[in-house]
Amino acid sequence: MVSDTIGDLIIRLKNAGMVKKLTVEVPYSKLRHAIADKLVACGYLDTVTVTGEGVAKTLQLHLRYDEQGSHAIRGVQRVSKPGRRLYTKVADIHPVKFGHGDLILSTPAGILTGSEARNARVGGEQLFIIW
Repeated sequence: MVSDTIGDLIIRLKNAGMVKKLTVEVPYSKLRHAIADKLVACGYLDTVTVTGEGVAKTLQLHLRYDEQGSHAIRGVQRVSKPGRRLYTKVADIHPVKFGHGDLILSTPAGILTGSEARNARVGGEQLFIIW
């Protein structure tokens, strides 16, 4: 059993990209689906499809590669962990990797990137950084 489902998701994506896999399957949850949709919108994944039904639902994540064959996800860093939650206010949200990365937050307005949270003027829990 995995206690950190978000950490498991992002590490699966990073590892699958390192070995040039095309798809990754993870167990379904609404939070994972929202995070995957945000990664599609940011350009780190191609598509997300839900397969199965009921308890056997899974998310099928299609990875994105560029023309040279390198993976769109260069690195990830889990910020807020099950044993240590980190929350931030709007004033403390800064660009990641000089604008080449994204901070993914869980806010009252849903799953947002750092720039979307600044524009919406909401803070929340810092989930992870991706570049």
